[in-house]
Amino acid sequence: MIRINLLPHRAEKRRILQTQFAVFAGLSFLLGAVIVGLVHFVIGAQLDAQMRRNQYLQQEINKLDTQIADIRKLREQTNSLLARKTVVEDLQGTRADVVHLLDQMLRLLPDGVYLKSIRQTGNQINLVGYAQTNARVSTLMRSLEDSLWLESPALVEIHATTANGVRVSEFTLNFSLTRQTSAGGKAEQVHP
Repeated sequence: MIRINLLPHRAEKRRILQTQFAVFAGLSFLLGAVIVGLVHFVIGAQLDAQMRRNQYLQQEINKLDTQIADIRKLREQTNSLLARKTVVEDLQGTRADVVHLLDQMLRLLPDGVYLKSIRQTGNQINLVGYAQTNARVSTLMRSLEDSLWLESPALVEIHATTANGVRVSEFTLNFSLTRQTSAGGKAEQVHP
């Protein structure tokens, strides 16, 4: 039988396999590092792109916020102007009411009745005055009820007092002011 020494061949094969393993491990490590670097680069590029998009969106949001603030200011100005317009229209519509009130008071006030104060709140009139007798207050209330411009008289209080050394009745009376239609009848109450 022939004897062959295979030891150096096996050792040589082992050394070649170890070298191949080291080369493949180095190549695998290098390939892994390249892949990790490439993934890191791609993710970084995506993050940068997203940051730019977010920054652009934030700039656009800021522009829209300024436009919204401008729109709010315009709405406030519009509402303010509309409120002023409404006040002017109300004043135009009711400017003759005070004249009619004073004219009616002059015409309807019976002799022996003297006014202390007239106060208007919206369409409600509060009248404080003196009368020589209670009957004169009653006459005033009937006249107010029959008036085209005045309605709903209501006596709040009446009591005896002395004014300038004369015994008189002090009274407080409330009534409403109405607006006339073109036909001449009572149309609607004046609202503030």
